[in-house]
Amino acid sequence: MQIGIFFCAKMNKIETAKRLERVGEYYFSTKLREVRTLIEQGKPVINMGIGSPDLAPHTSVVAALTEAISDASAHQYQSYQGLPQLREAMAAFYAKHYKVSIDCQSEVLPLMGSKEGILHISMAFLNPGDQVLIPNPGYPTYASVAHLVGAEPIWYDLTAANHWEPDFAALERTDLAKVKMMWTGYPHMPTGAPGSLVLFEKLVAFARKHQILLVNDNPYGFILNENPLSILQAKGVKEVAIELNSLSKTFNMSGWRVGMVLGKAEFIQAVLKAKSNTDSGMFYGIQKGAIAALQLGSEWFLAQNRVYDQRRALVFELARLLDCTFDASAVGLFVWAKLPQSVSSAQAFIDKILYHENIFIAPGTVFGSNGEGYIRFSLCVSAQKIQEAIQRFKPN
Repeated sequence: MQIGIFFCAKMNKIETAKRLERVGEYYFSTKLREVRTLIEQGKPVINMGIGSPDLAPHTSVVAALTEAISDASAHQYQSYQGLPQLREAMAAFYAKHYKVSIDCQSEVLPLMGSKEGILHISMAFLNPGDQVLIPNPGYPTYASVAHLVGAEPIWYDLTAANHWEPDFAALERTDLAKVKMMWTGYPHMPTGAPGSLVLFEKLVAFARKHQILLVNDNPYGFILNENPLSILQAKGVKEVAIELNSLSKTFNMSGWRVGMVLGKAEFIQAVLKAKSNTDSGMFYGIQKGAIAALQLGSEWFLAQNRVYDQRRALVFELARLLDCTFDASAVGLFVWAKLPQSVSSAQAFIDKILYHENIFIAPGTVFGSNGEGYIRFSLCVSAQKIQEAIQRFKPN
């Protein structure tokens, strides 16, 4: 009996790391459990909250993966830097679409999704106590990863009044003494602000002035966007900036987990140090499929955007039924809509719709305090489902 008491006392001393005290479970992880519960109860839930493409990759991409499985080396550990042919395809993609020259040997590193890159970049450059500039609103993972590595997030405001671009005068008034890194991303998620080369050059000049590593997150550049841009097109960019990109949205490969980070060789080498100690290389077949995707022509993007354009028009109709306003010129995979002034809480608004109309829409507050008063619709829903959602709000 005494042994059992001693054992329990010892077990009670096991605690989680303090870094988890400032990190909650990802919002969509918890909310999707709630949505799944409703579906299991027989509720006809339409999920318009998640940016996970429902369309299939090109048939050539699936064929490349299928064929690669029979290769003798397919099931072995792969290079931490990816296949040379994959790095070549990534560099060629940037040369073709952005007119940016990338050394495929040293300036590009394949990733298992760009989310992995957020962690590895933070591990490579942030020490405990360093500060990192994070957009508000923006991707929640930037702040979560900062906490996980012991850094301090410093939010900078993005507002509709400034076209969801940084207020550089306000940034200059900020104490930047401890700021080591800055996250940005255009086309912007969640607002769909397209960004511009002028904006990128301002960001690069700001980063150079204050010796801050600038990281641009660029997974939405080809979706409903006639002018895809890369921050690597800006003058003097390689001294202070790197870029993340992903095949998830552009090529409907979100579950494949394929991304990339590009920039100066010294920066890429630092990220590789973190990455090579946390995984054992990307599956060979997935790399072969990614190569095929990166070689697709313009017809692929045109076909994708015809589908998304139809869906976006229907989402605009749905947003109007909810008395929301929106910027019809925004780009990307989402519609960012402003709630009517009579609505005091985005979270309460979307919960009411979820439980009364069985439709899940993301509240803007997931992406930061400046998301209050907004909701975000995903275009990763069939036109038929969006039409069904519209009917649920129309009077009988």
